[in-house]
Amino acid sequence: MRAIGIDGGTGPAEALRVFEVPDPTPGPGEILIRVHAAGVNRPDLLQRAGLYPAPPGASPIPGLEVAGDVRAVGTAVERWKTGDRVCALLGGGGYAELAVVDARHALPVPADLTPHEAAALPETVTTVWANVFEAGGLKPDETLLVHGATSGIGVTAIQMAKAHGARVIATSRGAGKAAEALRLGADVSLDATTVDLAAAVRGAGGADVILDMVGAAYAGVNQAALNAFGRWVVIGTQSGALAEIDLMRLMLKRQVLTGSTLRARPADEKARLIAEVERRVWPWVAQGRVRPPIDAVFPLDRARDAHLRLEAGAHVGKIVLTV
Repeated sequence: MRAIGIDGGTGPAEALRVFEVPDPTPGPGEILIRVHAAGVNRPDLLQRAGLYPAPPGASPIPGLEVAGDVRAVGTAVERWKTGDRVCALLGGGGYAELAVVDARHALPVPADLTPHEAAALPETVTTVWANVFEAGGLKPDETLLVHGATSGIGVTAIQMAKAHGARVIATSRGAGKAAEALRLGADVSLDATTVDLAAAVRGAGGADVILDMVGAAYAGVNQAALNAFGRWVVIGTQSGALAEIDLMRLMLKRQVLTGSTLRARPADEKARLIAEVERRVWPWVAQGRVRPPIDAVFPLDRARDAHLRLEAGAHVGKIVLTV
């Protein structure tokens, strides 16, 4: 099969290349997916740069989410059969014509979803569910503050929070992106280049949960914007990982600071999360309430262009490879 490999260098032009590699075969409890589309995510950029290696036992091929049809099933797989349309969360291996995945990490594709739309969901909705809803405990009528609101994670967080009955304050860079966040459902959308974010969020009622992909540069903003008993969840450190926080403010306001990654979680934990996503989020997907916009689609052999598009930061929604 054809697959994208990382072959020297850290930039997409030097590092990402098409290779012919042996077809994978499913082991016990696994399924083989003929990949029609694969989501492109920021962890893929980090892997290419040597900063986020595949966990032990995972494919070194980039790609954390795919959509396609089942081509073969391993022993002890009861739910799936050949021909089923699925999307799946992977530890790696998505940038390829075929991918093997734990059968418990696959989800059925609703009939009206395209492969591109389906491929944009597994990693994204699972990340939002695990961090906003489980770690952050977002409740209906609470306010979620989303930084990087027009990213793939950001637009998904907006849609899932609104489907849950929560209020959303979005931040992004530039008037155009701020307008897109409003169009996607945010109640308040702030251009981070023109306003004092902490003051603007406080003026809008403050935040009960913060989904933070920015990291160090927004630490002060987040603490000032967070309401009493608020939960600040870090899932990215694009501006740096070392931050100064006010411990007295944290104590006085009973704030909670936490964070997580998804890729390296044990298979059983991912299976639990996928089951929760299917139970709680998949009805929103079927109803059309959670459908992250597709910003751009590139063929597999132009994976480097997809990475350049993501790195440039002008995208709104998800970037997808078609296979």
